[in-house]
Amino acid sequence: MGKDSISTDGAYLVIRDGQKWSDVFRLVPGRTVTIGRAATNNIVVREDKASRLHAEIFFSDENWMVRDLGSRNGTLVGDEMLQGDRRLVPGDVVHIASTELRFVDELTSASGARGGKRDATPAAGAFKKGDQQNDDNPLNNDPQTEYNRPAGQYKVSEPQTITHRRQRPKILTESSDEILVDVDLPPAGLAAKKICRLAFELANVRSSKKIADLALERLIKETGTDSGAILLVPRNRRTTVDPKRLEALATYSQIRPEYQRISKYLAETALRNGEAVLARDVQDDSALGLRDSEGKIYATSVICAPIRLKNRSVGLVHLYSTTTKVLDPDDLEFTLAVAETIGVALNTNYREQKLVDDLSKTKNQISILRDQLGVESEIIGNSPAMFRVHQQISKAAPSRATVLVRGESGVGKELVARSVHLTSDRRSGSFICINCAALSESLLESELFGHEKGAFTGATERKAGKFEAADKGTLMLDEIGEMSPSIQAKFLRVLEGHPFERVGGSRAIQVNVRVIAATNRDLEESVRQGTFRKDLFFRLHVVQIDVPPLRDRPEDVIDLAEYFLEKFKKETGRKIDGFSPAAIEQLKQYSWPGNVRELKNVVERAVVLAGSSTIGLDDVILTKLPAIEQHAPTPMSDPTSFQAETLEQVEARHIAATLESTGWNKSQAAKALGIERSTLDRKIKKFGLTR
Repeated sequence: MGKDSISTDGAYLVIRDGQKWSDVFRLVPGRTVTIGRAATNNIVVREDKASRLHAEIFFSDENWMVRDLGSRNGTLVGDEMLQGDRRLVPGDVVHIASTELRFVDELTSASGARGGKRDATPAAGAFKKGDQQNDDNPLNNDPQTEYNRPAGQYKVSEPQTITHRRQRPKILTESSDEILVDVDLPPAGLAAKKICRLAFELANVRSSKKIADLALERLIKETGTDSGAILLVPRNRRTTVDPKRLEALATYSQIRPEYQRISKYLAETALRNGEAVLARDVQDDSALGLRDSEGKIYATSVICAPIRLKNRSVGLVHLYSTTTKVLDPDDLEFTLAVAETIGVALNTNYREQKLVDDLSKTKNQISILRDQLGVESEIIGNSPAMFRVHQQISKAAPSRATVLVRGESGVGKELVARSVHLTSDRRSGSFICINCAALSESLLESELFGHEKGAFTGATERKAGKFEAADKGTLMLDEIGEMSPSIQAKFLRVLEGHPFERVGGSRAIQVNVRVIAATNRDLEESVRQGTFRKDLFFRLHVVQIDVPPLRDRPEDVIDLAEYFLEKFKKETGRKIDGFSPAAIEQLKQYSWPGNVRELKNVVERAVVLAGSSTIGLDDVILTKLPAIEQHAPTPMSDPTSFQAETLEQVEARHIAATLESTGWNKSQAAKALGIERSTLDRKIKKFGLTR
């Protein structure tokens, strides 16, 4: 019986699609046949009325059964809608949409009446080759399988047989011992199999140290040596061949003494010439550098292979044997292949880490830019005090000196720092601001210097710090006086130009960052109290910019108020014409203990809550907090100037100062003092205060 022949002892589905017989499908006991529109079915019905998984035919209890699989339009057997499982008998016709599947036990019986309302199918022998009616043949277009051929010569669609199944390749899942017993492979094929396995494992390692450890472990095991190392040339010394300067990523030694460094001769040969070398029977230490306690060389053979990264030698694989095991050229070939694999793995690891660092920097910069979108970059004010600030900024910006911005909270120290950055030659770089008072000591260290993955709980990935993100730009440290002493020491080293390391890391990082520090504290007093390092204070106190409080520049109050009014009108969409004369007078007379920040909040509140198109006196809601001279020395800061006073004397002086600041407007003074007007009158009379 030929390849395309079939036995008549079986069951078949003769398929008719539309007006033509299209195929014959052989049914095999134990194999379920699925029918539907999806391409994954054994029999595909390409009609919209067919469901993706329409029906199935299966063998059960010596009978062939048909079952509808919850199709949308149902399945017919003859003229009856299929309900549940139904046994098929020869001659049954299964209808799915307009497709017919006739069940027969012999191909010669594929004749007689069709099921349903269709015309009778001509007998198998009714068609002759060349007849006009031959279009009704199942496979008329194939001269080898014409319908009128004997049944044994039909070309029948057979269900495909799966012979093997495997989820993962054996070469990547078998153990090292299983690889060694593969007797069907020649030595070269076995070595290639090991290299393939090692390359796959190295591709899944995420650190240079683990890459070196895994590679060295396999090299020692496969070559049979007892000592070896993976060595890297320091990144800033790519041309060195001094063995003492090579960084040992991984070392191993089974014997005493411990692993011995490679000689300069072998290192130079491998690094400069880019050649892997095998040395044997060396009579002096010029090539090996290995001696026992009596000064005799005990190494029998040595292999040294270069690790290449982008066609440049960046490291070495160094193996040597001190036993009867003598390394051969096959070991050299294997070691060189592993060295090349290490180079590829290290390159991939470096690129991945660079991508992680770049992504971390980009995230930082995006976050910073988002924070800065709503922050004003223009300093408002034409008072003499602000003119001096502008002069200081213009002088400080061109230099690279560290700047210390001092002023009370809310005066706009960040705006001054940003102006220094924008008028300097670093304007194209990042301007990054971090508040030292808002973070704990450990978190502040991580934010400033970054951290490695796993450095502490929650460190799920490597993160670049603010110093790295601000490279070639400006870093502003607000509230520098709140920095802890331990971080002050590390911060000072970076200011002095030294490299730093991420939290949990060991790689030195060098950055080019200009630092601007800001504080509202009396740093000199903090130095005297020992809470702030004296050397850090002098390092920061190179160029100082003093930002005056708003009460010392009342000329700028109305300009600032009008600026904020326009800003919040655009944000809220409210139509506000401006301030009433009474409101303007109120803004001028107020002492502004919260400085520009308080003025901004007052105007925003007035815009939101104003009941008319003009901001009136009732819309300007001010606090009762007195202005505090934050930089004025306190009595305790200079014990020699302290003079004891009674509480009444302090109260009288304070009330008098408040009255003077309000132009003896008793209503405003009482409001600022937080007392009733009648109470203020009694105290004026009690203390004998006069204008």
